[in-house]
Amino acid sequence: MHPHPLRDMLHSLPLFRPLDEAALAGLEHELQYFALPGGAVLFEQGEESDALYVLKSGSLGAFRSEGTEPAVLVGTISAGETVGEVGLLLGTPRNATARALRDSELLRLSRADFEKLIEHHPQAMFEAARQALRRVNARGTESTRSAPRTLAVLPHDDGVDAHGFAKRLVAALQEFGETILVDAALGLGQLSTWFGEIEERTRFVVYVADGDVEWKALCRRQADAVLLLADAASEPVPWSTVVCPDAGGTLAPPCQLVLLHRGTLRNGAARRWLTLTPGLDHHHVREARDVRRIARLLTGRSLGLVLSGGGARGFAQIGVVRALREAGLEIDRVGGTSIGSIIGAGVALEWSDEEMLDNYRRAFVAGRPLSDYTLPLVALTRGARVAHLLRAQFGARDITDLVLPFYCCSANLSTGHLDTHLDGPLWLWLRASCAIPGVLPPVLHGGQVHVDGAVINNLPTDVMAARHAGAIAAIDISAGDVLHSPIEEFATPSWWRLLLERRSGRRPGIVDILVRSGMVNAERASDERRALANLLLAPPVRETALLDWRAYDRTVEAGYQYALRIIGGRKDGLYEQVPVAV
Repeated sequence: MHPHPLRDMLHSLPLFRPLDEAALAGLEHELQYFALPGGAVLFEQGEESDALYVLKSGSLGAFRSEGTEPAVLVGTISAGETVGEVGLLLGTPRNATARALRDSELLRLSRADFEKLIEHHPQAMFEAARQALRRVNARGTESTRSAPRTLAVLPHDDGVDAHGFAKRLVAALQEFGETILVDAALGLGQLSTWFGEIEERTRFVVYVADGDVEWKALCRRQADAVLLLADAASEPVPWSTVVCPDAGGTLAPPCQLVLLHRGTLRNGAARRWLTLTPGLDHHHVREARDVRRIARLLTGRSLGLVLSGGGARGFAQIGVVRALREAGLEIDRVGGTSIGSIIGAGVALEWSDEEMLDNYRRAFVAGRPLSDYTLPLVALTRGARVAHLLRAQFGARDITDLVLPFYCCSANLSTGHLDTHLDGPLWLWLRASCAIPGVLPPVLHGGQVHVDGAVINNLPTDVMAARHAGAIAAIDISAGDVLHSPIEEFATPSWWRLLLERRSGRRPGIVDILVRSGMVNAERASDERRALANLLLAPPVRETALLDWRAYDRTVEAGYQYALRIIGGRKDGLYEQVPVAV
């Protein structure tokens, strides 16, 4: 190995950055080089932490097992990163098994040499501790998922323009670092050292599987992540075993489905194709901006928007979204609960500001969603009107049809857990997500009972953080929301007195009590969820009653004006606040 490229790579790592030229030169002699073939184990969970490793090229996976459960992939390590320093610092056994996801080259630094390094360069200890804490805080694991550096574009068949897509992807990735496209004409027949050199000197490499079976298999072996490319208009046919031998396997690189649309997005395409590769993340591509979004999602530079519940106060989120867009912040992924999930669905559909304003006014103001009162054996309303309005606005779309990655949350009373809905009828799961207990009847589906997600989690930033890398902007409508009453009372007065006092606002109404009761349990963990947001927005909308649909325009404007004041200069550097690691 030529010393200078290696020295440059070491100097780029936070752990070794404090070292001067002489120290780096000495470190080179202490590092032991070795190759690890794909599938081979670097170290096992529970083993003594006797060394740290620098991944020179390739990709590693961190696998953890609990008790008798099979090991699951909990993290990935890409070229140019270190692994194993947490165990050395804490003096604890390995908390995961590290295995090569593809042919890899590593450099080993023994415990003795690490301690010698720390003794002479204490700043390195600080950097190691800081990096370790970031990883532990991020996921409680020694290794977290890292942004892929090598990508393989694997078309379903010859009719898919893989080369054209790959060129657009390379152009989008160039914004984040030097990127090179390697196709069969350039790479077929080259030795492994050639691929290693290319991956070392560039930030991203995009391999296009445009050749024979041998080249396609090589592209997969070289990839940290695989993009399975399909024509959305085509009838799904099983993937070739060469292209997609084990999309969900633990030894396979992570796969994502990319559906190419001709102009308008074709509803139902994602659900059909995902039956062949269930569980994969997927992307819709119609134009260049969709490819740029994929580039941001892959590299951890994306912006996720999380919207909370809060009844009619949630309309403020429409104004906040408008302000975010005007500030030039591109929203790449969306999630929410209750009214936040309904508004978030419009964002995920890429409705314009005007469409958002008009569509939700039609549904919530003109539509009078809670006007179908009934004998309150299950709830105050039948829920049929809300379902009708949601169907009218969102049609028969599946959640997988939304342009942006989207999830909504409901509280599953059968299991006692929060359910995250990533597919299925959009209107149905939005209806479940906003089913305020006692106000709207629950959604009964598949033998289980679903109510408003705010019962368990009113600001699901944790769900967003677990699913995607990147920055998070969160809108918390419920922040500081409490019920007060000046009345001292232990029993409800006579009906005629209640009628006289009904507009006084001194006594909480049944809807206020039901809504607040449904949300109060979720507030216990809200501080932690707010802390996950890089940009937290809490519009001051307490003047809007929880179900005051007539305050629509005033509440939207309040959210917009508030966000304009808060965002200010926050745009610059927002994405950079979040490390690339997931």
